[in-house]
Amino acid sequence: AFLSTLDIFQPLKKPPGPLPMIPVNLDEGSKLPSQLVELCSEVGFPPIEMGTLLYRSALSHMKITPGRVAKVVKDRIFSAAFHPCTSSLFMAAGDKWGRVGLWSSDWGHDGVLLFEPHTRPVGCMAFSTAQPTHLLSLSYDGSLRCMDVEKAVFNDVYDTADGLKTFSFMSDDCLSLLVGNWYGEVAVVDRRTPGNTHESLHTLDQVLRCVSVHPLQKQYFAVAETVSIYDSRYLKRNIQPVSQLRGHSLSISSAYFSPCTGNRVLTSCMDGNIRIYDTSALTSEAPLLTAIRHNMNTGRWLTKLSAMWDPKQEDCFVVGSMALPRCVQVFHENGQLQHTFKDDENLTTVLSVTAFHPTRNALLGGNASGRLHAFSD
Repeated sequence: AFLSTLDIFQPLKKPPGPLPMIPVNLDEGSKLPSQLVELCSEVGFPPIEMGTLLYRSALSHMKITPGRVAKVVKDRIFSAAFHPCTSSLFMAAGDKWGRVGLWSSDWGHDGVLLFEPHTRPVGCMAFSTAQPTHLLSLSYDGSLRCMDVEKAVFNDVYDTADGLKTFSFMSDDCLSLLVGNWYGEVAVVDRRTPGNTHESLHTLDQVLRCVSVHPLQKQYFAVAETVSIYDSRYLKRNIQPVSQLRGHSLSISSAYFSPCTGNRVLTSCMDGNIRIYDTSALTSEAPLLTAIRHNMNTGRWLTKLSAMWDPKQEDCFVVGSMALPRCVQVFHENGQLQHTFKDDENLTTVLSVTAFHPTRNALLGGNASGRLHAFSD
């Protein structure tokens, strides 16, 4: 394959150790906005699960406006997340060349803070629910960093040669993580341990595109490419899956436990199906509950579609769409379409990366040109 000029001259990785939070899109010497720490310190209220009719009504009242669309990073968005605050729609996005952008819909189109903590795609990111001033971001360049807004640094959490793909929190305090790489290895990382290495490293003999820790029984975690569930307590002795989720015929982009109970696993597969499995009993082979036909053929220039649970609802999820006119769809686990988000003026591209707000009626979507779109009531 031909290398672009950016490929050739882009450094393989940022230097180890803390990196100052210096926005690269502001004038030299500019300080972070004073309201950033206040906004990031805000803790959201507990989510309230709705009945089906009330949920559909809430979705129908979520709209997008020109002020809720902004170019947050320079290139294709690989990952995005909502901050749990409720006073504002505050979001983060990671792009193809290691940039992390912060944006609040209250700041307008130009109110973006852009940073460069990595040099390769930011494949996974999440705000800490225990310490909301912390944003963890992982990159294909082999670095996992924690943006600490109070200290204005990107701390070095975990570092390996290259190939990091995904992570998931293993504890409610978000200090323990499970980190997966392209080579089939999962690392247990404890942020309290000095340095930037792992506590243990285990080979699962498969490509890892996604890891998802069970929300209640945190010793269990699901992985994809071959969708299996493992028990982290026994990785040192016998790396055998507790349960397997069969039926996929092509590569799988994601597999996620349902957010409240973990009784379901949601998978997205390039065979054109989104599948929901029953994992309430964790039998050796998890029963398939539902398969939903969905066009997953994004091609090479778009981020792969991944169905994502609504953290407020145990049984509903969102996924981008290749359909015209452009849209984002929300389904029930039984396969029934709950709502289709459309807007001829403000939604004109494929939103490959999608995520619901953890407590508010709000949805974000990221596209291949670095723009975030926010729907809210």
